[in-house]
Amino acid sequence: MNHRELQSQLAEAGYVADESLAMALYLALSLGRPLLLEGPAGVGKTEIAKALADVRGARMIRLQCYEGLDASAAIYEWNYQRQLLAIRAAGENEAADAVEERLFSEKYLLRRPLLEAISQDEPPVLLIDEIDRADEEFEAYLLEILSDFQVSVPELGTIQAKSRPMVILTANGARDLSDALRRRCLYAYISYPDRETELAILARRGPELEPRLAAQIVGVVQALRREELEKKPGVAEMLDWAAAISGLGINDLNDDPAAVQASIVCLLKTAADRDAVPGEVLQRLIGKAA
Repeated sequence: MNHRELQSQLAEAGYVADESLAMALYLALSLGRPLLLEGPAGVGKTEIAKALADVRGARMIRLQCYEGLDASAAIYEWNYQRQLLAIRAAGENEAADAVEERLFSEKYLLRRPLLEAISQDEPPVLLIDEIDRADEEFEAYLLEILSDFQVSVPELGTIQAKSRPMVILTANGARDLSDALRRRCLYAYISYPDRETELAILARRGPELEPRLAAQIVGVVQALRREELEKKPGVAEMLDWAAAISGLGINDLNDDPAAVQASIVCLLKTAADRDAVPGEVLQRLIGKAA
């Protein structure tokens, strides 16, 4: 399989990838390296992992990052309740050393996403989503996994991967990532799609629309991204708006200005952005998109 075949398979799975992204994915798979995807929120970075899992027929395991994320939530922790019950059941008839050895066995180990990913017999797709939301200290936990695909558990030793997962990391630019993390990954930047790509996405993922209406929807969304907004509408918002317009029975964005104006709740997600796009502004954008 080459990168163009992978690009075609992704398209069949509903993801429209340009050639540079398809090549980055192909090389990451071929070299067994993690792929770091950066770009603004809403451009479809998470969807890439879902489409890749679909194409490969693999399980997708997702780690959603957030501030304060630590090893117990991301890698493993011990099932303390079961351990306590086992201690009570053992009573005084079992030697303390034997009880301790039994308690700190894999039977009582809770596998969180990172350990779960390297414990699979068949390679899964591991999505480490929004890594830039996690603390810098958390990146150190990732380095061993991304370099050697193994996890160190003090009570058990080093757990080697049964199979090497296909790793996708995403980042929205909330903070700079460390050089050590970047060195372990291949890299691709995902921007908002151009007009033709977004029309192709709408044709594959959205409702069936007349070509003129589809062109209006994409034209307005692309114009909104050029406005001074706090949160620019992403591809997901575009698809939501297209579904809303279709559900309202609107065949042309000029037909019902009041309904179209009300429907931009699908696109604009802050009060300031709603205020920045009053009816006259939206009608001007629709006129340019027609």
